[in-house]
Amino acid sequence: MTKTLLIKNARVVVTMDEQRREIDNGAIFVRGNVIEQVGPTPELPQTADEVIDASGHVVTPGLVNTHHHMYQSLTRVIPAAQNGELFNWLTNLYPIWANLNSEMVHVSTLTAMSELILSGCTTSSDHLYIYPNDCKLDDSIEAASKIGMRFHAARGAMSVGQSKGGLPPDRVVEDEKAILKDTQRLIETYHDANRHAMQRVVVAPCSPFSVSQDLMKEAAVLARSYGVSMHTHLAENVNDIAYSREKFNMTPAEYAEDCGWVGHDVWHAHCVQLDDDGVYMFAKTGTGVAHCPCSNMRLASGIAPIRKMVDAGVPVGLGVDGCASNDGAHMLGEARQAMLLQRVGFGPDAMTARQALELATLGGAKVLNRDDIGAIKPGMSADIVMFKLDQIAFAGALHDPVAALVFCTPSNVNYSVINGKIVVKDGLLQTIDLPLVIERHNQLASDLALATGTRKVA
Repeated sequence: MTKTLLIKNARVVVTMDEQRREIDNGAIFVRGNVIEQVGPTPELPQTADEVIDASGHVVTPGLVNTHHHMYQSLTRVIPAAQNGELFNWLTNLYPIWANLNSEMVHVSTLTAMSELILSGCTTSSDHLYIYPNDCKLDDSIEAASKIGMRFHAARGAMSVGQSKGGLPPDRVVEDEKAILKDTQRLIETYHDANRHAMQRVVVAPCSPFSVSQDLMKEAAVLARSYGVSMHTHLAENVNDIAYSREKFNMTPAEYAEDCGWVGHDVWHAHCVQLDDDGVYMFAKTGTGVAHCPCSNMRLASGIAPIRKMVDAGVPVGLGVDGCASNDGAHMLGEARQAMLLQRVGFGPDAMTARQALELATLGGAKVLNRDDIGAIKPGMSADIVMFKLDQIAFAGALHDPVAALVFCTPSNVNYSVINGKIVVKDGLLQTIDLPLVIERHNQLASDLALATGTRKVA
C-alpha cells in the first residue's frame, strides 16, 4: 500500500492556492508523493503511516530556485574576484574553473543542494556551462538523486572563445556539434516529462557573449523537438547591453526573439537591464525571468525592474545564482533581498513579504514551466517545508508569522518534505552525511585554488 504522511497542528499553513489561503492550525495529508487533503487539523484524518506535529511552525510550499551554478561553491570569495563587475569577475574565475574535475562537480553539487534544502528549497535548477577535463552534467544529476532534490539540470555551453571575440578563454569552450550531441544524449537519458518528475533536463547555452547565434538557434530547435525548457543569461549589466548592440546591432531582448528564445518554455537569468520593450515582449510571449537580487547587488549590476515585470504579467521566479557571485545560497534570504531591493529602487510598497514569498514558490514553478509544485493543495507534489517559530530571529514577530519569514533574519527549515519523503528532520539532513561532504568540499576547493596558483589565505 502507498505510504501516507500527516502534517498537523501547524501554526499556519501558507497554501499559495488560488485563494492564497493561510490556514491556522492547519494540516496536510499526503499519499505517496502527492498532497491529498489540506485544511484545519480537526477536519483531516488523524492518523497516517508517519505523522509530523507542526505545532509552532509556519508551513509553506517548498521554495523553487530558478538559477544557480552549483560548482561555484568551490570558489567563494576568491580574492581577485571579490570586487569586480560581471566581466571582470568572470575573467578572473575562468582560469580557475578550467581545472574543475568530475568529483569537484559532484561534491560541489551536494554542498550547494544541502545549503538550498536547509534554507527551504525543494526544487532547483542548475546551469552547468563549463566542462573541462572529465566533467559532465551526469555528475550533478547523480548528486541530486543521492540527496533527494527535485532537479532541473541545465546543460549549459560555451563555444565562442576569446580568439573569436567571446569572453571565455579558448581552452574552456566546446565544439558546437559536440554540445548539441551531448545535450541530446542527456535529454534522452535523464529527462522525465511526467507530472511530479524529480528530474528534468534543460537546454542552456551560457550567454550571448559566449556562444554563437547559430548555436542559440539550433539549441532552440533541439529543445522544442523534445519539448524541454530553455535557459540562458540575458541583459545582466550595461556591458551586456553594449556587447549585444555592438555584436548583433540589437538589444538583448531583440536578440533573444531573433534566435527563437522567447515563449512559455524559456526563462532568462537576471534581465537587470531589460528595457520597457523587452518587458512587454516577455509578458506577451510568457517568457520567464530568474531574478537574482544578491548576485545583482554583489556585482553592482543594478536593480532589476521586477515590480514592472510582475505588473506587466512576466513570469518571475527567484534564483540564488552561483556561490561565487552571491557567496551564499539561502532561498528565504533571497526572497528577503528581493523585497528589500525593490523597495530601495521603487519605493516602500514596491514589494510585500507575501509577494516575495510568492515569487519564491508559485513564481518559480511557473518559470520552470511546472504546474505541480509551488502550492499546497490537493493534486500537487508533496514538497513542503516547515520553519520553527520559537527562535530568536522571530521573537516579537508572531503577530504575523508569515511576514516574519521574509522580514526577519532568514531561518533554516526544521523539516523538509520533498516528493513525499522527509529529507530534513529536526534541522538535520537525512539523506547524506553533511559534515563529511563539507570536509571533502573544502579539500577540493583548496586543491582547485592551488592548481591555478591562487593565493591561499590562512
